[in-house]
Amino acid sequence: MNLPTELLRTFVTIADLGSFTRAGDKLGRSQPAISLQIKRLESLLQVRLYDRTSRDMVLSSGGKQLVGFARKILALNDEAVVKLLQPGVQGTVHLGIPNEFAASRLFPAVLRRFAQAYPDVQIKVTCDLSVNLINRMKHDEFDLVLALHDGNETDYYNENWQEEIVWVCGPDTNVNSRDPLPLIAAPEGCFYRKRMIETLDASQRKWHIVYTSQNYGGIRAGVMAGLGVTALARNTVGEDMIIMGSAERMRRLPQVELGMHYDSVKASTASRKLAEYIGLHYGGSS
Repeated sequence: MNLPTELLRTFVTIADLGSFTRAGDKLGRSQPAISLQIKRLESLLQVRLYDRTSRDMVLSSGGKQLVGFARKILALNDEAVVKLLQPGVQGTVHLGIPNEFAASRLFPAVLRRFAQAYPDVQIKVTCDLSVNLINRMKHDEFDLVLALHDGNETDYYNENWQEEIVWVCGPDTNVNSRDPLPLIAAPEGCFYRKRMIETLDASQRKWHIVYTSQNYGGIRAGVMAGLGVTALARNTVGEDMIIMGSAERMRRLPQVELGMHYDSVKASTASRKLAEYIGLHYGGSS
């Protein structure tokens, strides 16, 4: 038996994003087409891969066994294709990304697979607030930047995906008993901070900022200490954090765009390849 890589890629994408709909958006396929691919894979293996008892797709025991093998198969497939089609790519790429994406589960895996596929390309990663990354990009400090914004950025704006923003708290945080609602946020200019305040003001819910940190590590520490709640892109939420919803009287947060910025005219081959790789393997994991 041969397992088709297109079915495995769909399976892994759903596992990463937790939703048939989000996986379909990323892969450019409809939700029925995604469902059909999973049914084909389950039929081939004679095993159920997902538990469909909740809004999010949860891996079954069989799915948990397959996902590790699937990642290895896809990584080898992608590495082989890249090396045969684009041999000899080398150079240095200075990449700027938001703090929380560097600490997430998905994005470092993408960079790791790129490094395996292009071993002669050196990536220098700098983390900062999105607003700072965009400003620094305008001063030629980066070859490639991923940044959150409202869609009104035009400088070297090449591609974008929608990021779902969610409320998160620590496992022992009792949100319903806190009035005003304590917020953990980055400094002014942070898009998560803006989304939180606008949403709470619109719902006329009282709030106050109790903890401020410019980096994800500080934000996470405040959340896990139970000091308050914050907002993050769903793909960057740690496994030990709790995603909140209607049970905690938390209104849904507006989405935000994750944009890819680079000068497609001046960009080196290494920079363009990294941009293409991120777009293919991450794009819209958001």
